[in-house]
Amino acid sequence: MKKTAIILVSETALTMAVNIQQEMNDAEIYTKNKLESCTTITSYSQFINNHFHELTNIVFIGAMGICVRSIAGCIRNKYTDPAVVCIDSTGKYVVSVLSGHVGGANNLAWHIAAVTGGEAVITTQSDNTELWPLDLLAEKFGWKITVTHSEMNKLIALFVNQKATALLLDINDNGTKYLERTLPPHVKIFYHYNDIPQSKFALLIAVTPFIYEAEIPFLCFRPAVLHLGIGCRKQCDPEGISAFIELVMHENKLCPFSLASINTIELKKNEPLMTVLHKQWPTTEQHIYTAEELKDITVPNPSKKAFTITGIYGVAEGTALKSSENGPLLIEKQKGLITADSHFTFAVAMSAAACRHGHIEIVGAGPGDPELISVRGKRIMKEADLILYAGSLVPHELTLYAKPGATVRSSAGMTLEEQFALIKEFYNRGLFIIRLHTGDPCIYGAIEEQMAFFDKYKMSYHITPGISSFQAAAAELKSQFTIPERVQTIILTRGEGRTPMPEKEKLHLLAQSQSTMCIYLSAAIADEVEAELLQAYPPETPVAACYRLTWKDQHIYRGILKDLAKIIKENNLTLTTLLVIGEAIDNREGLSHLYASNFKHMFRP
Repeated sequence: MKKTAIILVSETALTMAVNIQQEMNDAEIYTKNKLESCTTITSYSQFINNHFHELTNIVFIGAMGICVRSIAGCIRNKYTDPAVVCIDSTGKYVVSVLSGHVGGANNLAWHIAAVTGGEAVITTQSDNTELWPLDLLAEKFGWKITVTHSEMNKLIALFVNQKATALLLDINDNGTKYLERTLPPHVKIFYHYNDIPQSKFALLIAVTPFIYEAEIPFLCFRPAVLHLGIGCRKQCDPEGISAFIELVMHENKLCPFSLASINTIELKKNEPLMTVLHKQWPTTEQHIYTAEELKDITVPNPSKKAFTITGIYGVAEGTALKSSENGPLLIEKQKGLITADSHFTFAVAMSAAACRHGHIEIVGAGPGDPELISVRGKRIMKEADLILYAGSLVPHELTLYAKPGATVRSSAGMTLEEQFALIKEFYNRGLFIIRLHTGDPCIYGAIEEQMAFFDKYKMSYHITPGISSFQAAAAELKSQFTIPERVQTIILTRGEGRTPMPEKEKLHLLAQSQSTMCIYLSAAIADEVEAELLQAYPPETPVAACYRLTWKDQHIYRGILKDLAKIIKENNLTLTTLLVIGEAIDNREGLSHLYASNFKHMFRP
């Protein structure tokens, strides 16, 4: 039997029923009428009674009363009942009737409404207010929870009624990133448990492997971030070892529900202990490593005896560190002896990727217009604790994206050492830093020495690209910088000022290709630039001097190459000017073969 039953009560809605069936996988239409493409049944209520718990989705098309009477005697609870949706015969209203939130009827209603062009009718408060579905988060992000359904309902009531909520995120994963991005107004984030003034909140939500005692209602999600390393004597008696490990974890305020993996060396893979531990924690992964894979891992408690037997200095610590990608050891090697035949050692490490630490994002601000920053750049600007921006080169309006309480500093007037000191101060506090650069950071962004500093101190960083001024120039000039069969190359370069150019990159050499050339940081040496370019380009080659592209005071001066220096001097243009040279400027004569009548487009059948 298919998992979705479309119950067609209104015969006039057959076309709509077929359309819904085509949009859904594994759906079948049932009706009391003999209609093409439908399965005939004798009674709606009898059909539902016989198949209710075999189905994932039930879609009624017809009156709500028939739907309700048909399912009334079958309803058990929202965690096991199928999703039930009722649609009027015109498709105008798609009502989530049963198991809307947990069972998926709300999502089903939204999906079907998109098919019928109707309106999804949803009554679940958290979905209508776009609040987190607390009872679905664990499944969505692979976390575990231990609260009962009734306890969860009480916690959800506090949350959806927007009672003041503290959110503790002392680890980092995809789920915590989602919570940070979608934070409701009544929720305040904390990254350290001791920073939470619990008396000011009605609810505490945490994503953590650590055990805490809360003074207020507490919902704790357990992420799989802990890695257990095991070493043992041959044919070790496993009786009681898992309980002993859990006891030690509790003593160290670590929750066993956060175990992600059980790890040992190949020599021990067939030990009965490994089988017993995996049965105790069945959702954990099991990793078996060779001595070769572990030989370069430095353990804090090396054992010569272990090396003699296994070829490495510590099985428990070594395998825990390996699986955690060299994350911190939260429990160093512990020796256990339950019975005379149960010599074993274990250690627990946390995933390196889950550790909360500072992070630096180098962000391309774009050429000037605040709206030309990327969607990602704008979003993370709202998350940063420190925004260090490149003085007058980045418009002040961009810094207005900063969240309340963020530190916003211009790097103009700061030495590189002062910038590094400020960044490191915030980083060491585990905070998020944005270094905002004009245009795209990879083009004359002066980020190489910054990255060398970050690498030296093993700091986490990433680059978010931006729109460069050469792209803005093409847009403002309404020009395509590549022309089929005439110009297929764009050169991004600069003239030789205080910084020498490599001999092979002298402008007159690059100009020999007569490509579209975009020259940065060179308005002050206009005579030299013009002279070098005239060695290869014709004097009448189109040029554009683009001053402060996309800023409010943008000016673009067009001309020909032999007048380039004159244009720059007469208009007092400065270093914030991009020079564009080439016949692609304002060209409308090129014809792309892509749109030619005899061109055959590639396609997949």
